[in-house]
Amino acid sequence: MAQDPNEDTEWNDVLRSRGIIPEKTKEKEISEDEIIAMMDKAIEKKNLGKAMEDMNLDELDELEDEEEERILNEYRKARMAEMKNIQSTSNFGSVREISAIDYVNEVNKAGEGIWVVLHLYKQGIPLCALINQYMTNISAKYPNVKFLKSISTTCIPNYPDRNLPTLFVYYEGDMKKQLGGPHHFRGMTMTSDEFEFILGKTGAIKTEITKDPRPQVKDVMMSKLRNGANKDDSDTDNDDW
Repeated sequence: MAQDPNEDTEWNDVLRSRGIIPEKTKEKEISEDEIIAMMDKAIEKKNLGKAMEDMNLDELDELEDEEEERILNEYRKARMAEMKNIQSTSNFGSVREISAIDYVNEVNKAGEGIWVVLHLYKQGIPLCALINQYMTNISAKYPNVKFLKSISTTCIPNYPDRNLPTLFVYYEGDMKKQLGGPHHFRGMTMTSDEFEFILGKTGAIKTEITKDPRPQVKDVMMSKLRNGANKDDSDTDNDDW
């Protein structure tokens, strides 16, 4: 009868020491993590092994409820993240004065998703004062937009007065629009709605004023003609008297 080479005997130990028979084979040890993983896999197979076509109505309803709850939770998380983002960007609401030192941080590094409207102005120019007044009102209406103003020569040395007022419109640090000079702003007769309309065309604000509120030339001419006709009728009546 042949002797088992894996048997624990003194003779086998001598044979192993001389290399006549191979070393005793050891059974592979299973770690605790591997045991837990095997158990989890068995449980998962038991719980999820049943196909949907094999489920009864109660089991299908339970599965549907779990899926709806999962989708609802995902939607809730996404909505909360969206609201948090809106809240974090809706903290302006006023017009801030900046200098050249603040330019990079306040304009070029304004942040992701941030529109910046910068007004270069100078004291003593009436149209600049009017735009500053309108910007104060609009900044409160659109608190998610950063409205800034700066004295032109303080922000940009030797900036020519003939280019005032000037509006720089930035988005995420990139300039999107530049309006330089009084011809962009319709003079001192420009209304607040007209200024908001002009600003809306740059993309900085989402205004509901999508149609130019300025009276058209044709309407003005017709109004003058009507006023002239009424005046002529009045003169005729006076002549009759």
